[in-house]
Amino acid sequence: MGTPVRTTRARANAAAGSDRANAAMAQSAAAANAAACTCGRLRRLTRRVTQIFDQHLAPAGLTIAQFGILGQLMARGSISVGHLADVLVMDPTTLSRNLRPLVRDGRVQLARDPADQRRQMISLSGPGKSALRAAVPLWSKAQAQVASLVGDTDVVRLHQLIDSSLERLGPT
Repeated sequence: MGTPVRTTRARANAAAGSDRANAAMAQSAAAANAAACTCGRLRRLTRRVTQIFDQHLAPAGLTIAQFGILGQLMARGSISVGHLADVLVMDPTTLSRNLRPLVRDGRVQLARDPADQRRQMISLSGPGKSALRAAVPLWSKAQAQVASLVGDTDVVRLHQLIDSSLERLGPT
């Protein structure tokens, strides 16, 4: 009767070893997939570039996301919040989160669309224009730093690749 117990234990140990091997293979495959993931690579790049721009824009009290919003409002005038989210390829929740400090600080103004009371319109205020003007030289320094770190030629190629990729991927 001692033999069946040993055989059962041996089978259990073999199964546990097989489970560990399968888990290790799955973990290795997951790590390889994560390393090759286009989205993950782009997110890491975006986070690093965002850090550089945010550091430069900090003296103006802006993040790069807020700078982009103010720039779009300067170029477009009054625009619906939904349309601005589309232009920025940003989900409305993220846009709202970035708008809160701009509204609080009086840099942008929200108002109901007279033609459609359900829609909110956003526009750049006088203080917003001043903040944007003050931030442009800081933004230029961030641009120059990124170009220096990446390389001028590679930045141009990167811009072209991003633009063509966005075009191919189409609207959200």
